[in-house]
Amino acid sequence: MNAPEPRKHLAQSHSGELARIVRVNEEIKAIVATAFRINLMALNAIFLAKRAGNAALGFGVLSNELRRFAQDLTRHMAALREMTSGSVGSVTGVVQHQRNAAILAEAIRLSGDQVKGVRDVHRRGLARLAQQQARLRALDKKLRAAVEETQQLVELGGVLARSAKIEAAYGGGFSPALMQVSTDFAEVIAQIKRSLEVLGKERLVKD
Repeated sequence: MNAPEPRKHLAQSHSGELARIVRVNEEIKAIVATAFRINLMALNAIFLAKRAGNAALGFGVLSNELRRFAQDLTRHMAALREMTSGSVGSVTGVVQHQRNAAILAEAIRLSGDQVKGVRDVHRRGLARLAQQQARLRALDKKLRAAVEETQQLVELGGVLARSAKIEAAYGGGFSPALMQVSTDFAEVIAQIKRSLEVLGKERLVKD
């Protein structure tokens, strides 16, 4: 027996919204892992710069800045993950209220006012649903703003990586190793930018 259309629609809506949250969380985890890689790469770059001595002073300074960038990025992503940690419960709450409202609306349609208090219960349920939806929209707006702020941070990381590549050319005998490290920086930061672009397109709620 097929599910009634309203309930089938709610089930599909629930599944779609939860899938969006899962995608958001997966992208956040991927960026956190990449930020950890940048931190390790920066430590290696600092070590190489010390070995290269005066020829790589500028590269060493930029490596320290890249390490700070990685730490800042990790904090940004931790904040994003915290924002979305309760979103599964919020979506589940919205869908549950939607389901209850649909059932009550059908009961009202079939029985009119014969069942005492149904309209009041339905009205209160719709009010709670509106509150849940408002909370989810607020969370989505906050997430979008945080992603945009993180994208600006990553743009700075890209500038640091390009500058490190320029400085690597002056590293004397260590120049090839420094150049490789700076190239790795640029590639990893480009990967983070792509992940943030995907994250920026995801929404916790439908527009």
